[in-house]
Amino acid sequence: MGKFFGTDGVRGRAGEFPLDDATVSIIGRSLARHFAARLGRMPRFVSGRDTRESGLAIESALHGGVTAEGAQISSAGVITTPGVAFLAGAEGFDAGIVISASHNPFEDNGIKVFLPSGKKLDSDIERLIEGDIEDSSLEPVSPIAPNEDLAEGFDEAYLESLRAAADGVSLAGLSVVIDCANGAAYDLAPKLFRSLGAELTVINDSPDGRNINKNCGSLHLEMLAAKVVETGSDLGAAFDGDADRVLFVDRQGNVVDGDATLWILAGEMRANGKLANRKVVATVMSNLGLEVAFKGAEIELLRTKVGDKYVLEELICTGSEIGGEQSGHIIFPERCLVGDGMATAVLTLASLARRGISLEDAAREFRRYPQVLLNVVVKEKVPFEDVPAIMEAAAELEKELSESGRLLLRYSGTENLARVMIEGQDQADIEKKAADLAAVIREALG
Repeated sequence: MGKFFGTDGVRGRAGEFPLDDATVSIIGRSLARHFAARLGRMPRFVSGRDTRESGLAIESALHGGVTAEGAQISSAGVITTPGVAFLAGAEGFDAGIVISASHNPFEDNGIKVFLPSGKKLDSDIERLIEGDIEDSSLEPVSPIAPNEDLAEGFDEAYLESLRAAADGVSLAGLSVVIDCANGAAYDLAPKLFRSLGAELTVINDSPDGRNINKNCGSLHLEMLAAKVVETGSDLGAAFDGDADRVLFVDRQGNVVDGDATLWILAGEMRANGKLANRKVVATVMSNLGLEVAFKGAEIELLRTKVGDKYVLEELICTGSEIGGEQSGHIIFPERCLVGDGMATAVLTLASLARRGISLEDAAREFRRYPQVLLNVVVKEKVPFEDVPAIMEAAAELEKELSESGRLLLRYSGTENLARVMIEGQDQADIEKKAADLAAVIREALG
């Protein structure tokens, strides 16, 4: 990762460096300048934002910087992250720029850039922008209010692409509760699912700039589950603040996460001859039960490090057709290189309607293995392989688990924590095993 750009662009506290007006305008100038150098002409950008109160100010500062260099930039207004990525390719822009901090609280915000292919901005341009920020070679400029003249047309183009994902299947007769997280999907999602015929109950669709992701959306499913049960709906779907992910609950209010969604969609793809290499990509955090279920269906589960970036890399490398994370961030490379919660929801609901089955029935053959996750505070993150006591204990534990369980031992990326995750067939057994290994780590590194 760079000094300002992480794996998901620039992210931080809104109004503070590097998301203060002056720095954002420099980012805009730098982005325009380096794209112009690469393209041999002035670039055309499209931007969009979620519902955070800081979004308009950041987008205005960005527009000021871009236009100061002579480049063109249009705004799609409030729109999802995958919506901006879609527009970048479909409407002939050179890049799409998203102002969002996804599932983070309203105080945070971020900037991420997508190329027309759907891939994120490459690291060489990110390093050039970081250099421009550090050496003060570009002066900040005044903000400019975003031009949203084409926003309504952009919305309709994006919604039409999502309707196409249903492949002509009507959702009539399906009662659905959707939780818009008071975020970017608050207006688009109800329009989409009503246009496909679903009987809708909508919650958390009244953003005030500060309630995005607040006790709602895909990180907080309690309200959705209660509303599904209360209304007797068939299922519920919850998006996060920028709607690049979706999680479901069934009619009993049980959570159907990204692992189960992969199982449902990959299974239908295979039945329809659309899973050519019989491989699905997931991360090391996906439940062992998913691997076991896929093995029984003669589908291989490929695991990557945590992060949609790594899932996408493996999808492209192996030519696989579906991949994702437990969080509900699902990617279909043939359709788009960006996870899209609304597209995933359309595909899932259309699958249920086409097959005439309930969500719980579709997920039934995927049996989740019990899981325990312990965090152990450590003084420093010494490589585990350099600590014989830890390696010996881990090896003995893996031998005991054999093929009926799984150990994942890793460090937190942001804190001095060792994470012990064990899956197995018996909850009490894996809790004891995890506690024993945690004690060894605490003794060696605590």
